[in-house]
Amino acid sequence: MDPDRQLLRERLPVLGGRPIAAYALAVVFSIVAGILRGALDPVFPPGFPYLTFFPAVIISSFLLGRGPGTLAAFLCGLMAWYFFIPPFHSFAIDPSTSTALLFYVGVVAVDVALVHWMQSANQRLLEERERSRMLARESSLLAERSELLFRELQHRVSNNLQMVGAVLSLQKRGIEDPAARLALDDAAAKLQLIGRIQRQLYDLSGGQVAVDAFLHDLVDDLIASGGKPGITFGIETVAGVLLDPDALIPLALITAEAVANAIEHGFADRERGHVTVALRRTAAELTLSVTDNGAGPPPDFDPATPKSLGLKIAVTLARQLGGTLQLRAADPVGAETLLTMPMTTAAAARPAVARARARTETA
Repeated sequence: MDPDRQLLRERLPVLGGRPIAAYALAVVFSIVAGILRGALDPVFPPGFPYLTFFPAVIISSFLLGRGPGTLAAFLCGLMAWYFFIPPFHSFAIDPSTSTALLFYVGVVAVDVALVHWMQSANQRLLEERERSRMLARESSLLAERSELLFRELQHRVSNNLQMVGAVLSLQKRGIEDPAARLALDDAAAKLQLIGRIQRQLYDLSGGQVAVDAFLHDLVDDLIASGGKPGITFGIETVAGVLLDPDALIPLALITAEAVANAIEHGFADRERGHVTVALRRTAAELTLSVTDNGAGPPPDFDPATPKSLGLKIAVTLARQLGGTLQLRAADPVGAETLLTMPMTTAAAARPAVARARARTETA
């Protein structure tokens, strides 16, 4: 609809807050209609006394409302009766006059009623539109507030986890046992890692997360915090694989353990190296491998009985995903950590394109 026409419709009836002006304007319309009817009387055929009065009534009702329209109908009826219905210049009533007046009353009553009904419906429509606009604004404000509270909660949880990790790091100062100090260090690192990745994983919708982008950010963070700027990394992932946060957190912790092992053990006596993180998907399985070109596992290493607390935790997390975790020598050098888990356990991970198509078909 034309915006100007819509704006005019929304302002009808005009002079709603000034009733005296509205009734006065209705009188003016009636007088103008009478003058125009008298001026055109010589050219009008006999028997049409209301030709200019009907438009005056309709215009008054449409622009000014039911009350002024009724007043215009009354004044126009009197003028037509007195000046243009025989016997002229009198209010005499005979059968023909009564018929003409009844016809006029019926027509103007329908006109005024129809215009009033249309304007009442338009007013209700405007009120509903304004109510919908207010509800939409309130819903938007509520959604913004909920999102803000949710993000603030996530921020606090993340900070609290990192604070607990920092407290554990402080507690090790009073412990002499090397194994206990190592365990506290490992636990503190895990908590701080969970605190960092939680902000990346969760959003207000609780939707799934693209693994390729997440792994790149995660490994970049791990390498940067490893203290060896000469170590580089590469990411080889299947584009568009999605995982629920409940499955992605264990996968992130396993990845972090593998990268930490590469930095701490594989590159213990060197400042340079390369870590490759690869994610592959088949119809039945999702595999994640973390490979480095470092020293590799020691000769007496038994992957079935890991002694490292971090590796034990990683094996447990892999079992929670319904998968298996292996640490073995890479070819030709280095070590490879391989996680294999079924697609069904991985929270129905599937390509993003397929998921978008499925949502479209459902809608």
